[in-house]
Amino acid sequence: MAHATWSFGGRRYGIVDLRAAAGDELSRLPYVHRLLLENVLRTGAADAARASAAIMGWLETGRSDQEIPFLPTRVLMHDTTCGPALVDIAGMRAALAEAGGDPSRLNPVLPVEVSTDHSVAVDVFGQPEAMQRNMEHELERNAERYRFMKWATKALAGLRVHPPGTGIMHTLNLERLATVVTTWERDGATWAVPDTLIGTDSHTPMINGIGVLGWGVGGLEAESVMFGMPVMMRVPDIVGVHLTGALRPGVLGTDLALTITERLRKIDLSDRFVEFCGPGVSNLTAGDRAVVANMTPEFGANTGYFPIDAETLRYLRDTGRSEDQMRLVEAYAKHQGLWFDPASTPRYTETLHMDLGEVEVSLAGPRRPQDRISAGATQDAMRPFFPRPTAALSDPLPSNGAVAIAAITSCTNTSDRRLVIAAGLLARNARRLGLKPPAWVKTSLAPGSPTAELYLRRAGLLEDLEALGFGIVGYGCTTCIGNSGPLTPQIEDAMDARGIVPVAVLSGNRNFPGRVHPRLEAGFLASPPLVVAFALAGDVNRDICVDPLGRSTRGDEVRLADIWPGSRDIEAALVAAGAPGDFEQAYAQAEAIESWKTLEAPSSALFPWDNASTYIRRPPFAGFGAGTRLGSYEAHPLLVVGNDITTDHISPAGQVPPGSVAADYLVARGEDRRDLNVFAARRGNWEVMVRGLFTNRNVRNLLGEEIRPGSTLHAGSDEEMPLWQAAERYAAEGRSTVIIAGERYGMGSSRDWAAKGVALLGVRAVLAAGFERIHRSNLIGMGVLPLRLPADVTPRQLALAPRDLIVIEAPLGAVAPRSEIAVRIVRANGQLESFIAHAAIETSLEVEMLAAGGILPLILQSKHVALASPTAPIQSRSRSNLA
Repeated sequence: MAHATWSFGGRRYGIVDLRAAAGDELSRLPYVHRLLLENVLRTGAADAARASAAIMGWLETGRSDQEIPFLPTRVLMHDTTCGPALVDIAGMRAALAEAGGDPSRLNPVLPVEVSTDHSVAVDVFGQPEAMQRNMEHELERNAERYRFMKWATKALAGLRVHPPGTGIMHTLNLERLATVVTTWERDGATWAVPDTLIGTDSHTPMINGIGVLGWGVGGLEAESVMFGMPVMMRVPDIVGVHLTGALRPGVLGTDLALTITERLRKIDLSDRFVEFCGPGVSNLTAGDRAVVANMTPEFGANTGYFPIDAETLRYLRDTGRSEDQMRLVEAYAKHQGLWFDPASTPRYTETLHMDLGEVEVSLAGPRRPQDRISAGATQDAMRPFFPRPTAALSDPLPSNGAVAIAAITSCTNTSDRRLVIAAGLLARNARRLGLKPPAWVKTSLAPGSPTAELYLRRAGLLEDLEALGFGIVGYGCTTCIGNSGPLTPQIEDAMDARGIVPVAVLSGNRNFPGRVHPRLEAGFLASPPLVVAFALAGDVNRDICVDPLGRSTRGDEVRLADIWPGSRDIEAALVAAGAPGDFEQAYAQAEAIESWKTLEAPSSALFPWDNASTYIRRPPFAGFGAGTRLGSYEAHPLLVVGNDITTDHISPAGQVPPGSVAADYLVARGEDRRDLNVFAARRGNWEVMVRGLFTNRNVRNLLGEEIRPGSTLHAGSDEEMPLWQAAERYAAEGRSTVIIAGERYGMGSSRDWAAKGVALLGVRAVLAAGFERIHRSNLIGMGVLPLRLPADVTPRQLALAPRDLIVIEAPLGAVAPRSEIAVRIVRANGQLESFIAHAAIETSLEVEMLAAGGILPLILQSKHVALASPTAPIQSRSRSNLA
């Protein structure tokens, strides 16, 4: 009905005519809903009329309980989420073959792009050969995993892996993969459609900064989309953030992102979308917008969307896209009502107002990304960590508050050249005055893009950064994801001998205790130039904006104002650095890495499993499944935890500790205890991962005093044992288990292993005061029921003991989106308590997943039906039209 023909540039395109579909109401729709409307009209087939009516009906109240499907044009993954997903697919192919099916028919139905960015570590820094040596270590440690990924590129149609050294997935997406408007060939016709995606990383919304709609999902949900099942969701609430004014001189995109994160975290954005509007948007560069959008998971939403405008085109031009592509983007967006109008007033669920002129130079920390402080307030923020006030360091040895790590890292800030250039200019100014970081500071520069070396050299700034220790150590997530490598000997010795509390300062997006490095409890998020400034200071025990950073070679005190780059300096350096041709050149060179080309890999339809492998093991859950975990049952509490348990706490990503249970398992199989790689690289081995669950030292199991992290008390014996052993014993005894948690359970990274691990422990339900969106979805994807506790019930109030029983009434057929679930607690002494929980389920498809025992059995059963009966539909919600 809304399909039409559009002529532009001498060509005719098929389009969904949004103006015809929505009429005068189009201007009232948020831009996100305009894109969702186009999507359901193009891909929804028989369901299109109902879904489009649901979107238009949302305008009446700004809320809706109606479900709509979303089918993106592509999927984006990184190696440590792609790896487990590919292991799942290999396992499902094996199960299909064992059932008599053709495994080669299990293929993605849309393009899948994979970056290789999440496992490179900063083993070496401050040396000219640092990047080369870190890359050598990366390929040595992960050769088996990369061979498996190469097998997948041969076995699976439409899967492309970008080898190590090609940058961070979100930077790669911004600079190379995103088209904003893309074209598809179908039935002899060319269609023009919005570029949309889902990504298996929570920071996927970074691409919202240039007008591409996409958001992060877990690996399990991505697998379902790869095989043709849509993302099912309620017509989303849209929170509008109305921006006015402009950033003051000296205030950077990082400062804005941290301020927005602080303000938006104060409201409930779970399963809600954020869209930026108002005249202030036009005063932000595409780089500023991308930094803000990247922090979407930190402020708790699905998206942080900035509509298409002239800044989008400027970014496309600066990154080497063709003039034809830019003309297509502009013409299509304007024709479809997708071009940003700063004076427009769409309907929003609610609107927040913000004057950009109020933003100050900021940091976030020392424990959470939403805890913004002014840049000079670090000493006050660290007071809870120290028994006594600590002065700025003058001793040649590090003390409390010493900067152990100063890392320019993460897609969040290194994707914006302006921020990296600013760091380079500050380094130049500091170098001229003779300033250097103390020897205890581990410095590193890990840009998101291989173009960084080219533009920094052209601007004449790379040598200045290197002189201060900020040489390029690799192109990957590094410190931001916890792959920070060893601390300096000075810091290690001071921690061991004198018990000091050092800190990390990084240009990343998360600073949860132990995330950046397992020994660091405190960390501050900062812009790249502030990272350099704190490295020079050597500690956080000062007002960085006022107090001296050090002394020049002449003996004069040097303050931040003396070396902070001005806006004109940054603009001049950007002009000197700019060369759109860099992008194609840098990526082509990175893609041509010889070690990747020569890496041998199997070419069979079925992956040849090796039982001796410590990286790739066939997962027990990638089969037809054992049926639903729903039902009416009694369960023992396996684990009871408090608020803010992140996916880092649940399933670690950093170095496998040499003294851990996971290390013992690996050493027993021939691995070197001194170099066990990181958990993120071991996600293809379920036996390693299950032994790492909840072992973060900040996890307290409230079932008893002094229970070691990763352990529990078994109800039958009151014996303390690792969770995985207790789970095995409960399973042998035929007993069910559940987990109880507090607010914001599962916040942080999108890693599906936080749900896979819980499912492997035999957990049937997780009862939490609140769930982070992606983890909630991943739990359902593994067949585990997420239940929201009543507002007046907390884990501590429940005061559960191992022998207590939680009785849950959740039989198949009674569970529905947001349905009430009766819960009773039967104390060991016979006392009874009861309350009503609510199923944290948003769609009917999620109910189907729970009924099937998870998304993998649902996919596999559907594919098996299709193989057994070629005329049968793969899935009632399968792809049925142009995507």
